[in-house]
Amino acid sequence: MDLKQLEYFVRVAEMGSFTRAAIALDVAQPALSRQVRLLEVELHQNLLIRNGRGALPTEAGKLLLAHSRGILHQVSRAKEELGRVRGSLAGRVAVGLATSLARVLTVPLITAFREALPDATISISEGLSVALQESLINGRLDIAVLYNVQPGSEIEVLPLQEEELCLVQARPKGLAEDPPPGPIALRELADLPLIIPSRPNAIRSQVESELVNLGCRPRIALEVDGVPAILDLVEDGIGSAVLSRNAVANSVRPSAFTVRGIHAPALRTRISAATSSLRPTTLTQQTTLNLIRDTLARVVTAA
Repeated sequence: MDLKQLEYFVRVAEMGSFTRAAIALDVAQPALSRQVRLLEVELHQNLLIRNGRGALPTEAGKLLLAHSRGILHQVSRAKEELGRVRGSLAGRVAVGLATSLARVLTVPLITAFREALPDATISISEGLSVALQESLINGRLDIAVLYNVQPGSEIEVLPLQEEELCLVQARPKGLAEDPPPGPIALRELADLPLIIPSRPNAIRSQVESELVNLGCRPRIALEVDGVPAILDLVEDGIGSAVLSRNAVANSVRPSAFTVRGIHAPALRTRISAATSSLRPTTLTQQTTLNLIRDTLARVVTAA
């Protein structure tokens, strides 16, 4: 067996599909299938159960999966140690950012990464926290920056900071925000048409659960997944939204909105960096985690 075969097998086993693994690895699916089959022939074991829904590891496959993760991690560490002798870390880090964080964090993070790790590469994707968490578990991401994520058997969580959630509404034409509008009681949100992401979504779950605690239910005008689209609809007067101040401050037209604090109780959302507990982080990934923490603190303070 060789390292490429182990890498191919691990990716198929984690993603549960030859098709998805081939896309992630950027290889032709027949070549991927052939290498995994050669590995099975050499080991005289069926490693994967292939069916119409994908591929699942057999008992032998689960055993090899555990060993392969350790082997590939040690190879990565060896490369990084050699890179340190050369004076720099190398490797590739795949980072996922929650949609409302991507606009504010992507550019400064890439800039900081290139300065700190010139011999390494970074790829950034954005999406909803639930989808990013799934990608983290199945190996498509190394690090995910998420809202309100809970530690579990498959992920490790590093708390970064908290953000205040506010009511966002369209500013009446010609109205200057001076003085700024006062805060609104959470109970009053139940009377407003809200534009909010579909379930499951961390902010939606928080709004719904807090309103239920007050004996209320939110009035959902539209379900929209994506902060830019939500803000466009708010600007058009379709409804209101519950978002962080950063999401508005870093929008295309922040002056188009009024932002009101929420109280009784206040709403705050936790931002955390998550990694897979199934794959130990490499030194390059650990350095990237530190860069994410420092960059997030800097851009939030600046906003």
